[in-house]
Amino acid sequence: MKIAILGAGNVGAALGRRFTEIGHEVFFGARNPRDKKYQTLVGDIGGRARVGTVSEAAKDADMVLLAVPYSAVGDAVRECGNLEGKIVIDATNPLEFAEGSLRLSIGFATSGTEQVAKLAPGASVVKCFNQTGFSNMTQPRFGDVGSVMFVCGDDRAANEEVRALAEAIGFEAIDAGKLEVARLLEPLAMLWIHLAFTTDLQRAFAFALVRRT
Repeated sequence: MKIAILGAGNVGAALGRRFTEIGHEVFFGARNPRDKKYQTLVGDIGGRARVGTVSEAAKDADMVLLAVPYSAVGDAVRECGNLEGKIVIDATNPLEFAEGSLRLSIGFATSGTEQVAKLAPGASVVKCFNQTGFSNMTQPRFGDVGSVMFVCGDDRAANEEVRALAEAIGFEAIDAGKLEVARLLEPLAMLWIHLAFTTDLQRAFAFALVRRT
Protein backbone atom coordinates (compact mmCIF):
# COMPACT_ATOMS: atom_id res chain seq x y z
CA MET A 1 0.00 0.00 0.00
CA LYS A 2 1.13 3.56 -0.69
CA ILE A 3 0.72 5.83 2.32
CA ALA A 4 1.36 9.57 2.23
CA ILE A 5 2.25 11.08 5.61
CA LEU A 6 1.88 14.84 5.93
CA GLY A 7 4.12 15.88 8.79
CA ALA A 8 7.34 14.26 9.90
CA GLY A 9 7.36 15.17 13.58
CA ASN A 10 7.30 12.54 16.31
CA VAL A 11 3.98 10.99 15.29
CA GLY A 12 4.55 11.05 11.53
CA ALA A 13 8.08 9.68 11.88
CA ALA A 14 7.03 6.89 14.27
CA LEU A 15 4.16 5.76 12.07
CA GLY A 16 6.27 6.04 8.92
CA ARG A 17 8.83 3.67 10.39
CA ARG A 18 6.21 1.18 11.51
CA PHE A 19 4.36 1.22 8.19
CA THR A 20 7.55 0.51 6.24
CA GLU A 21 8.48 -2.26 8.67
CA ILE A 22 5.29 -4.12 7.73
CA GLY A 23 5.88 -3.65 4.03
CA HIS A 24 4.09 -0.44 2.99
CA GLU A 25 5.54 2.41 0.93
CA VAL A 26 5.66 5.75 2.73
CA PHE A 27 5.89 9.13 1.02
CA PHE A 28 6.35 12.07 3.40
CA GLY A 29 4.82 15.30 2.18
CA ALA A 30 6.61 18.47 3.28
CA ARG A 31 6.62 22.18 2.55
CA ASN A 32 10.39 22.01 2.10
CA PRO A 33 11.31 18.42 1.20
CA ARG A 34 15.00 19.33 0.85
CA ASP A 35 15.17 20.22 4.54
CA LYS A 36 17.90 18.18 6.20
CA LYS A 37 15.56 16.73 8.84
CA TYR A 38 13.39 15.09 6.19
CA GLN A 39 16.35 13.76 4.27
CA THR A 40 17.79 12.35 7.48
CA LEU A 41 14.51 10.70 8.42
CA VAL A 42 14.09 9.08 5.03
CA GLY A 43 17.70 7.93 5.11
CA ASP A 44 17.18 6.37 8.56
CA ILE A 45 14.02 4.54 7.49
CA GLY A 46 15.47 3.18 4.28
CA GLY A 47 14.32 2.22 0.81
CA ARG A 48 10.54 2.13 1.29
CA ALA A 49 10.40 5.79 2.35
CA ARG A 50 10.83 8.99 0.36
CA VAL A 51 9.99 12.66 0.69
CA GLY A 52 8.55 15.27 -1.67
CA THR A 53 6.01 18.05 -1.71
CA VAL A 54 2.58 17.55 -0.18
CA SER A 55 0.92 17.32 -3.59
CA GLU A 56 3.50 14.80 -4.82
CA ALA A 57 3.02 12.63 -1.76
CA ALA A 58 -0.77 12.66 -1.99
CA LYS A 59 -1.09 12.21 -5.75
CA ASP A 60 -0.75 8.42 -6.01
CA ALA A 61 -1.35 7.52 -2.36
CA ASP A 62 -3.96 5.00 -1.27
CA MET A 63 -4.10 6.64 2.14
CA VAL A 64 -3.14 10.14 3.28
CA LEU A 65 -2.32 10.51 6.97
CA LEU A 66 -2.52 13.94 8.60
CA ALA A 67 0.18 14.25 11.25
CA VAL A 68 0.66 18.02 11.21
CA PRO A 69 -0.34 20.39 14.02
CA TYR A 70 -4.08 20.99 13.85
CA SER A 71 -3.52 24.63 12.96
CA ALA A 72 -1.80 23.47 9.75
CA VAL A 73 -4.48 20.97 8.68
CA GLY A 74 -6.33 23.35 6.36
CA ASP A 75 -3.22 24.27 4.40
CA ALA A 76 -2.06 20.65 4.25
CA VAL A 77 -5.38 19.41 2.87
CA ARG A 78 -5.51 22.19 0.28
CA GLU A 79 -1.96 21.44 -0.86
CA CYS A 80 -2.93 17.80 -1.46
CA GLY A 81 -5.21 18.75 -4.32
CA ASN A 82 -8.04 16.38 -5.20
CA LEU A 83 -8.53 13.76 -2.46
CA GLU A 84 -11.71 12.27 -3.87
CA GLY A 85 -11.78 8.50 -3.50
CA LYS A 86 -8.83 8.39 -1.09
CA ILE A 87 -8.78 7.44 2.56
CA VAL A 88 -7.68 10.36 4.73
CA ILE A 89 -6.56 9.38 8.23
CA ASP A 90 -6.79 12.19 10.76
CA ALA A 91 -4.21 11.64 13.51
CA THR A 92 -4.46 15.23 14.78
CA ASN A 93 -6.07 16.76 17.86
CA PRO A 94 -7.40 20.34 17.97
CA LEU A 95 -5.19 21.53 20.83
CA GLU A 96 -4.61 25.05 22.03
CA PHE A 97 -2.71 26.59 24.93
CA ALA A 98 -4.91 29.09 26.73
CA GLU A 99 -5.15 30.53 30.24
CA GLY A 100 -2.04 28.68 31.30
CA SER A 101 -3.08 25.20 30.22
CA LEU A 102 -3.41 22.93 27.21
CA ARG A 103 -6.97 22.18 26.11
CA LEU A 104 -9.13 21.24 23.15
CA SER A 105 -10.21 24.15 20.98
CA ILE A 106 -13.26 22.28 19.64
CA GLY A 107 -15.84 20.68 21.89
CA PHE A 108 -18.60 18.10 21.82
CA ALA A 109 -20.87 19.75 19.23
CA THR A 110 -18.35 18.84 16.53
CA SER A 111 -14.77 17.58 16.26
CA GLY A 112 -11.55 18.39 14.49
CA THR A 113 -12.04 15.38 12.26
CA GLU A 114 -15.50 16.48 11.15
CA GLN A 115 -13.95 19.77 10.11
CA VAL A 116 -11.31 17.85 8.14
CA ALA A 117 -14.09 16.00 6.32
CA LYS A 118 -15.54 19.33 5.21
CA LEU A 119 -12.17 20.29 3.76
CA ALA A 120 -11.86 17.04 1.79
CA PRO A 121 -15.17 16.35 0.05
CA GLY A 122 -15.25 12.97 -1.65
CA ALA A 123 -12.57 11.50 0.61
CA SER A 124 -13.25 8.83 3.22
CA VAL A 125 -12.06 10.51 6.41
CA VAL A 126 -11.18 8.23 9.32
CA LYS A 127 -10.04 9.16 12.82
CA CYS A 128 -7.13 7.09 14.11
CA PHE A 129 -3.67 7.30 15.73
CA ASN A 130 -4.58 10.36 17.82
CA GLN A 131 -5.22 8.74 21.20
CA THR A 132 -1.75 8.00 22.53
CA GLY A 133 1.83 9.20 22.40
CA PHE A 134 4.29 8.60 19.61
CA SER A 135 6.40 6.21 21.70
CA ASN A 136 3.39 3.90 21.96
CA MET A 137 3.04 4.00 18.18
CA THR A 138 6.61 2.74 17.90
CA GLN A 139 5.87 -0.03 20.40
CA PRO A 140 2.10 -0.50 20.93
CA ARG A 141 2.35 -3.76 22.84
CA PHE A 142 2.96 -4.01 26.59
CA GLY A 143 4.04 -7.61 27.04
CA ASP A 144 1.19 -9.72 25.69
CA VAL A 145 -1.29 -6.81 25.73
CA GLY A 146 -1.87 -4.52 22.79
CA SER A 147 -2.74 -0.95 23.68
CA VAL A 148 -6.11 0.08 22.28
CA MET A 149 -6.59 2.31 19.26
CA PHE A 150 -10.10 3.36 18.28
CA VAL A 151 -11.10 4.10 14.71
CA CYS A 152 -14.17 5.98 13.50
CA GLY A 153 -15.55 7.20 10.20
CA ASP A 154 -18.65 7.16 8.02
CA ASP A 155 -17.24 4.74 5.41
CA ARG A 156 -17.25 1.27 6.98
CA ALA A 157 -14.90 -0.19 4.36
CA ALA A 158 -12.39 2.62 4.95
CA ASN A 159 -12.72 2.15 8.71
CA GLU A 160 -11.81 -1.50 8.31
CA GLU A 161 -8.76 -0.73 6.18
CA VAL A 162 -7.47 1.73 8.76
CA ARG A 163 -8.38 -0.57 11.65
CA ALA A 164 -6.44 -3.40 10.00
CA LEU A 165 -3.45 -1.08 9.49
CA ALA A 166 -3.46 -0.11 13.18
CA GLU A 167 -3.77 -3.76 14.18
CA ALA A 168 -0.90 -4.73 11.87
CA ILE A 169 1.51 -2.48 13.75
CA GLY A 170 0.50 -3.93 17.12
CA PHE A 171 -2.57 -2.09 18.44
CA GLU A 172 -5.79 -3.72 19.54
CA ALA A 173 -7.80 -1.73 17.02
CA ILE A 174 -11.53 -1.22 17.48
CA ASP A 175 -14.05 0.34 15.09
CA ALA A 176 -15.93 2.77 17.33
CA GLY A 177 -18.52 3.82 14.74
CA LYS A 178 -19.38 6.91 12.73
CA LEU A 179 -17.22 9.98 12.26
CA GLU A 180 -19.02 11.94 14.98
CA VAL A 181 -17.45 9.56 17.52
CA ALA A 182 -14.30 11.63 17.01
CA ARG A 183 -15.98 14.03 19.45
CA LEU A 184 -15.18 11.41 22.09
CA LEU A 185 -11.80 10.25 20.79
CA GLU A 186 -10.25 13.72 20.85
CA PRO A 187 -11.05 14.19 24.57
CA LEU A 188 -9.69 10.68 25.15
CA ALA A 189 -6.42 11.91 23.65
CA MET A 190 -6.57 14.91 25.96
CA LEU A 191 -6.88 12.55 28.95
CA TRP A 192 -3.76 10.66 27.84
CA ILE A 193 -1.86 13.95 27.43
CA HIS A 194 -3.05 15.16 30.84
CA LEU A 195 -1.90 11.99 32.58
CA ALA A 196 1.42 11.93 30.71
CA PHE A 197 2.34 15.46 31.73
CA THR A 198 0.82 15.79 35.20
CA THR A 199 1.33 12.39 36.87
CA ASP A 200 4.21 10.03 37.50
CA LEU A 201 2.89 7.79 34.75
CA GLN A 202 4.72 10.11 32.35
CA ARG A 203 4.62 8.61 28.82
CA ALA A 204 5.26 4.98 29.72
CA PHE A 205 1.60 3.93 29.70
CA ALA A 206 -1.30 3.36 27.34
CA PHE A 207 -4.99 2.56 27.50
CA ALA A 208 -6.07 -1.07 27.00
CA LEU A 209 -9.26 -3.13 27.01
CA VAL A 210 -10.04 -6.02 29.34
CA ARG A 211 -12.89 -8.45 28.73
CA ARG A 212 -14.81 -10.87 30.84
CA THR A 213 -14.55 -14.47 29.65
